[in-house]
Amino acid sequence: MSITAKELAHILGLSPAAVSMALSNKPGVSTDTRRLVLETAEKHGYDFTKLAEKHNIRGTIHLVIYRKHGAIVGETPFFLELSEGVAEGCRKADYKMQISYLLEDEETIEDQLEAIQFSDCAGMVVLGTEMTRDNVRRIQKLPLPYVILDTYFEDLNCDYVLINNVQGAYQAAAHLIKVTGRQPGYLRSSYPIGNFVERNSGFFKAVRANGMSSAGSVVHFLTPSIDGAYADMKEILRSSDPIARAYFADNDLIALGAMKAFKEAGYRIPEDVAIVGFDNLPASLVVDPSLTTIHVPKGEMGKVAAERLVTLIRDRASAPMKIEMNTTLIRRKSS
Repeated sequence: MSITAKELAHILGLSPAAVSMALSNKPGVSTDTRRLVLETAEKHGYDFTKLAEKHNIRGTIHLVIYRKHGAIVGETPFFLELSEGVAEGCRKADYKMQISYLLEDEETIEDQLEAIQFSDCAGMVVLGTEMTRDNVRRIQKLPLPYVILDTYFEDLNCDYVLINNVQGAYQAAAHLIKVTGRQPGYLRSSYPIGNFVERNSGFFKAVRANGMSSAGSVVHFLTPSIDGAYADMKEILRSSDPIARAYFADNDLIALGAMKAFKEAGYRIPEDVAIVGFDNLPASLVVDPSLTTIHVPKGEMGKVAAERLVTLIRDRASAPMKIEMNTTLIRRKSS
């Protein structure tokens, strides 16, 4: 059995990243270090055919999916369409795409990242929906180009591709005010996700722009899944909490669960309660009544993220960019 790059690093007293860069002929190590690594690798029987195989193709782009809550990131239509967009961008640039998962486990996450680093990974599109700043800082330590998809941190200088969440929520709230003439309520996610924080900002920006006080909006915190939002909304309807004439929901899953609870309680949609979601999932079209929602160009987002990553692979000195995808209001029968 041939020696591994990790074992070479141990023998030479070098970091695994330095050995990887030397073997792959990437910048970041001195000429003397590169020569030493190659000579030692040959002496100990390192399998250089692995490197030859890498050069016959451009390599693999990893779509790295970070999972924390599980209710947001998973095999949902939103993320399937997003991943299809990444795959399309990879194919166009002659890269393979591989999906890798990072799970919220402090004891093993370093091993998970190391496995990605020492594969044939050319770069990473990192789905950051549930990530924190500290999670992104781990990614920054890797000697690999990367693009953060679906989240943004002002203080971390990275490449980002994300939704214009403020615009979308503003469009939804302004629409509800226009069609009902009343101050809208807010079905807010009970999970602290960066996208939802931005949607909160856009919602209340529209409320204030229409001469209303932010304090006047009824806000309910719901689990961001259909079943969770349904159960939470049933509890609210059984209580004495005030009910608004219209609601914006942080995502379609919340909207769909809440609609089910409202209908079971005898509310007519949109005559008694109008609702607007966010994401334009397939289920929003087939539910009765069909859900007014904010369309997100999910496939295009993934494709743009892959294209941006290919640029970084070819030019590591490229200045970091924040790319926001605009949204569109899709009016249906729930408002």
